[in-house]
Amino acid sequence: MNAVASYNVERVARKHSVILTEWRSKHGPSVVKAREQARIQQRLYAGAGANRLNADWNPINTSADSELITSLRVLRARSRELVRDNEYAKNAVRIIKNNVIGTGIGMQPTVSTAGGKLVERINAEIAETWTAWCDKDSCHTAGKLHFSDVERLAVGLLVTDGEVLLRKVRQPFGRDNRIPFALEIIEADRLIDFWTSTTNPENGNSIRMGVEHDPWMRPVAYWFHPNHPGDYQFSTFVASRFIRVPADEIIHLHLVDRWPQTRGEPWFHAVIKRLNNMGGYEEAEIVAARAAASVMGIIESPDLPLSDDVQAGQRVTDLQPGTIQHLLPGEKFTGFDPSRPNANLDPFMRYMLRAVAAAIGCSYESLSRDYSQSNYSSSRLALLDDRDLWRVLQGWMAVNFRAEIHREWMAAAVMANALPSIRDYYSNKGKYQKVRFKPRGWSWIDPAKEVQAFKTAVRCGFMTVSDVIGQTHADAEPEDVFCGRRTELDRMAELDLVLDTDPAQVNDKGLAQPNTAPAEEVDQSAASGEEAEGGDGNSDDKPADGAGGKEQK
Repeated sequence: MNAVASYNVERVARKHSVILTEWRSKHGPSVVKAREQARIQQRLYAGAGANRLNADWNPINTSADSELITSLRVLRARSRELVRDNEYAKNAVRIIKNNVIGTGIGMQPTVSTAGGKLVERINAEIAETWTAWCDKDSCHTAGKLHFSDVERLAVGLLVTDGEVLLRKVRQPFGRDNRIPFALEIIEADRLIDFWTSTTNPENGNSIRMGVEHDPWMRPVAYWFHPNHPGDYQFSTFVASRFIRVPADEIIHLHLVDRWPQTRGEPWFHAVIKRLNNMGGYEEAEIVAARAAASVMGIIESPDLPLSDDVQAGQRVTDLQPGTIQHLLPGEKFTGFDPSRPNANLDPFMRYMLRAVAAAIGCSYESLSRDYSQSNYSSSRLALLDDRDLWRVLQGWMAVNFRAEIHREWMAAAVMANALPSIRDYYSNKGKYQKVRFKPRGWSWIDPAKEVQAFKTAVRCGFMTVSDVIGQTHADAEPEDVFCGRRTELDRMAELDLVLDTDPAQVNDKGLAQPNTAPAEEVDQSAASGEEAEGGDGNSDDKPADGAGGKEQK
């Protein structure tokens, strides 16, 4: 009875092993694979997980150039339009140019002897010749831009377009200039960015968006349109219709975020959509406010209302100040109280501008000129963060632009005999090319505390007086400050003036230094010494009365 009850006809009728089938359902290859995939999913980064909330987020891993070639033209055009029409974008470019370049990056030659002593005659000659060459008639091929203007324009194009090209033209320009060196500024549009070739059949180099590279990705040449493509359009690549310029004649400035990256991206690329949306939202709010302000109220009437005039199909009633308007029987006036301007417009725009400032790299206060939302401490911290970024960009400009310009200019000036004091340049290039670039500094934020901090740093040997001058003066040269100070002290001595600005005479508490005495007492002491040498045998080694404790005013 029990045997018959346990007999399962369905299981006996199966063609395959029942036990094996059940084992496979629990431990078979497909089950093992599924379990392994589940374990792998558990080991993923959360940011790489796929679920219903990020199903539309499917980025593709492509090279920097592959991403730029499809977007660069549109990004550049939209970035330029924002700088033309958007006040915040225009101010951002102005802020970067003013803080990175200012009135220009200074140059101080530091040619020295083997013992480390500066050769003043040669350094002065180099500085004087450089200053003369920086005139717009000599340094710019078109004779329109002073060298400081070239620097500011280069930084502005770097922000707006993402890159700028400068061609080194080795011939003299301008009056009374014999140095065969000048700069031509070339906008990025003139590079044939739509042309890409894996290899050049003539030399085996590759061409990426107008830049010809060797197998190591070193630029070999640049391919340009003869004119701006906005003036003339090309449809096919014909070598004879383009200009090939060797790479040693081009300075291509752009920030590299990935490698290899042939071209630069506009700095506004992360906030182009946001700035455009801000402009559209602001315009919509203004239109709504204007429309709301145009309606004073509504008159409800059972009959056809009377009016003073009809304009554009609308009945118009004239109202003047101090008027008491009487309504007809059955009429009802309802005042219109619009909700415009929107009370949330200001905090919303501040929120959007903070994101724009974060993308560009400057503080919200600097970008918006709005200091109402911050106190002194937070504004000071933001300003110090800004200055850290500006110093990084200043160093980048000095290394990638000014250093190369200085080497090229020195070689051209020596070749033209514009520096007659240098006779062995080609055998001692390193000696004569030594230079210190001096970008602009910034004034004190909290003068009392910062002056004391710099003073302590100099006394402890952590920095030099020249470092302090470079960080706190926009245009001052350390040598000029030292010479001016020496002239001031000499003039004070001639007029017999002792001020508390002379540390050799007075300490920081306004007291005379221990070994310092007024000029009259010094003369009397000298006269007494002469009398003692004459044979009277009397000498007094005591210091003059009050020499160590008289307060100077």
